[in-house]
Amino acid sequence: MIGELKELFKDTELVEKIKRKLPYMFFLAELEMSKGGRVGMEVGTIREQIIVALLIHKFGRDNIGIPNINSADFDLQLFGKPLSIKTVSKRIPRKIQRLSGSGIKLIWTVDWEKVEEFVKNYSPNSELILIEVVWGETGGFLLYTS
Repeated sequence: MIGELKELFKDTELVEKIKRKLPYMFFLAELEMSKGGRVGMEVGTIREQIIVALLIHKFGRDNIGIPNINSADFDLQLFGKPLSIKTVSKRIPRKIQRLSGSGIKLIWTVDWEKVEEFVKNYSPNSELILIEVVWGETGGFLLYTS
């Protein structure tokens, strides 16, 4: 586990800033990536950049490594260790969302053979930060460790 990540959650001043500002920043990202009233999937890249900026603010640029865009299973290195960032925003409460079965994509492909192979062989290789914004409800900023 990346022990320094615990500091992010213990910094009460930063936690309050995240609670106030992150939903607004995600809202702006959705506005920027909307066409015809629909949000494009590229909004995930903008959200990820917002979280990377937060991590740089907290831990310093020297402690963040951005891998090649084709890097599998993680989005950056924090203190030399892999970290994956997943974001999602929803317009309906979680209890309804769970019933609908929609979730977070771990692989982007239309090749069903690759999907089946991925599901059979998937084992996380990094820590995971999951940010969930539920418009009009309570979301979450969560850390999953391997």
